Amino acid sequence: MNNTIKSITNHRSIRSFTNQMIEEDKLSAILESAQAAPSSINGQQMSIIVIKDQTTKDKIAKLAGGQPWISSTPIFLLFLADYYRAKLAADKNDEELVISNNMEGTLVSSIDVGLAMGNSIVAAESLGLGTVCIGGIRMSPDEIIELLELPKYVYPMAGLCIGYPVEENIPDKKPRLPKEAVVHQEKYNSNINSYIDDYDKTISEYMKNRPNTQNIHDWSSSISSTYNKVYFPKVSRTLKEQGLKCE
Repeated sequence: MNNTIKSITNHRSIRSFTNQMIEEDKLSAILESAQAAPSSINGQQMSIIVIKDQTTKDKIAKLAGGQPWISSTPIFLLFLADYYRAKLAADKNDEELVISNNMEGTLVSSIDVGLAMGNSIVAAESLGLGTVCIGGIRMSPDEIIELLELPKYVYPMAGLCIGYPVEENIPDKKPRLPKEAVVHQEKYNSNINSYIDDYDKTISEYMKNRPNTQNIHDWSSSISSTYNKVYFPKVSRTLKEQGLKCE
């Protein structure tokens, strides 16, 4: 196993950062890695806002549901689905931007964001930095759009805290589902109930051993209690308002 794979498989979410600022050459390498990710038709339907300003980070932390690690991270990267450049290209060539009206357009930009964000995480962690992904920016998309002055055809998808970890607060690596429940050979194997049962036991034990854990749960109960509702209900409306109509 080479060092790249070791770094990837050793990932854990970091929510406690030191005050040390990330060096500009490291930040530049992370952003360059993000841009190097594959992109559908080379459309590059992704943008990043680099946020260092403390007031802005504090506002985003509140809008994301009260996540203090957004405030404490030296740098917060906001990843955006972005068809604004495509709209400018369409106008330049007297064409109509149609893809943004269809669910395919939303899927394409989401995949582009995910690939770029994944590259950023791998790059950051290879440089000794810690990261944690923030989906909570979609809790208050209206306010995020206004705060960061996002034009039409641009939508906030996810954020990434990056910083030097406080070593004593690095959590244990969270177990993943058994490979047999995730990796299928030739055809999808639907008979995976036993793997979920086993994983529920694994996660319950993991949660019991975490320090200061108030909520002991297994995987299936956590997923069920989250997915029994649309937990970011403003997303559908605000996507449409930003020109990503998902029809």
